[in-house]
Amino acid sequence: MSTPHNEANIGDIAKTVIMPGDPLRAKYIAENFLENYKLVNKVRGMYAYTGTYKGKSITVMAHGMGMPSIGIYSYELFKFYNVENIIRIGSCGSYKENLKLFDIILSENVFSESNYALTLNNDNCHIVSSNKNLNNIIEKTASDHNIKIYKGNTICTDCFDIYMTDVNKFLDRIPNEFSPLSAEMEAFALFYNAKLLNKKASCLMSVVDSKFIKNVATPEERETGLNKMIILALESSLNLE
Repeated sequence: MSTPHNEANIGDIAKTVIMPGDPLRAKYIAENFLENYKLVNKVRGMYAYTGTYKGKSITVMAHGMGMPSIGIYSYELFKFYNVENIIRIGSCGSYKENLKLFDIILSENVFSESNYALTLNNDNCHIVSSNKNLNNIIEKTASDHNIKIYKGNTICTDCFDIYMTDVNKFLDRIPNEFSPLSAEMEAFALFYNAKLLNKKASCLMSVVDSKFIKNVATPEERETGLNKMIILALESSLNLE
């Protein structure tokens, strides 16, 4: 079986999928962390590799940029490929002064102005949560491996927030009590699909830019400088069924 967006057959994709946005990051993870990996999808260049990590079957698949892209890929993984767990690993922009480049954030709840839920499921929903059990496993794994993470609420935008004509007007529309740590562009669709299909999803993010930091991570650093987050996701997967 395949879909219009994924040529993998049933059985080619593991129950747990690690999802970076960049196909080259998926390739990097497979080549540097997986054993006996195999390329199982290359449709539209959205690479998916299945191999083993410390004996555990894992798939690493890119999801592209934005909610429509991850919305399609994660929905198909959950619905048609029997995937149970997806851990997104991505980059984000920080909204807190204490967060530095490459600090790791674990999203608890995500706010979006998007109508993704309304369009998909006639649901006027703008806040959705990650899976608590999956987040607990990630938290414990981080503690066991002395990896510092920041846990809290995040926001998910339809456009790159740096390009907004007035980001402060956008921030004013966020619920006052929400107090987001950071912004990215995919987690809302992932979490909503998981909720809709009774699956589990989490999102780990590494800070690559901030209005409080002059330096911005380069494309090369974004591809290869996120190893701590990658290792945290892979180690967490060892504790998933």
